Amino acid sequence: MVLPAPLCGIVPPMITPLATYDTLDTEGLQRVIERILEAGPAGLFVLGTTGEGPSLSYHLRRELVDRVCQIVSRRVPVLVGVTDTSFVESINVADDAAEAGADAVVLAAPYYFAPSQEDLWQYVRRLVAEMPLPVFLYNMPSHTKVPFSLETVRRALDVPEIVGIKDSSGDMIYFDRLRNIVAERPDFTLLIGPEELLAEAVLLGGHGGVSGGANLCPQLYVDLYNAAAAGDLKTTSSLHRRVIELASAVYSVGPPGAAVVQGIKTALSILGICSDLPAEPFHPLSPEQRKQLEKALDALGLVESAPVPHVV
Repeated sequence: MVLPAPLCGIVPPMITPLATYDTLDTEGLQRVIERILEAGPAGLFVLGTTGEGPSLSYHLRRELVDRVCQIVSRRVPVLVGVTDTSFVESINVADDAAEAGADAVVLAAPYYFAPSQEDLWQYVRRLVAEMPLPVFLYNMPSHTKVPFSLETVRRALDVPEIVGIKDSSGDMIYFDRLRNIVAERPDFTLLIGPEELLAEAVLLGGHGGVSGGANLCPQLYVDLYNAAAAGDLKTTSSLHRRVIELASAVYSVGPPGAAVVQGIKTALSILGICSDLPAEPFHPLSPEQRKQLEKALDALGLVESAPVPHVV
């Protein structure tokens, strides 16, 4: 399908439902996708941070992308994470994504050896030249240890194959400066990562968000984006408070680093959507933590169906 330029709305960073550490929970995957699509998102992002992409084997990444593209069946654009420490493997994942029918790839900085901004730019430039699909940059300095500087993004605007950026820095001063820079290219997409900042980012002129909580409550995030994009401050404020309540409840149970993935997967398991098994090196929440999360979800009015047994 033709990728909208810019891509506006909510692009959920889909979790990867697992049956074992190297096999998919295929029934759960179907339920997760259909539940998200019912809310009317702008797209779907797989193999990102919330999708635990770098922790999955290459064959499982290929299988996931194939299945997602088949299930989505071009109802929305599918974006595929290709971030890797290996230049060649990033190309291989991108080629597989293109063959499966994906619409774009998403690239963060390589995350073991920390490049300078000049080395990062040359890496991006060379990699983009090998990519079979449009490229979104992904600013995730908490995980890669290397940000995309404003000047590097400015250079990216001159490359037509680079069509947008997702900013997960959590730095709204950086985001606002980024907004001013990308305004030079009206077709360039600017998305925010942290959902707690979604309302502010859209009101500032951002094009949408890649919100992990949209795995759990997709309609909430779509409605928040729509309200903010329309300038409806009263509704935006109300829905923003709901997002903060949800994030506070779901992301505060597990240990730092694992809390987002563990929280979302466990919550979906409690709701009967999919398995709660995360990829290594993470593990399911303890029975006590699971009970704590179930109480929090119940208080938010979200417990609505029989739970899927968690994986031990």
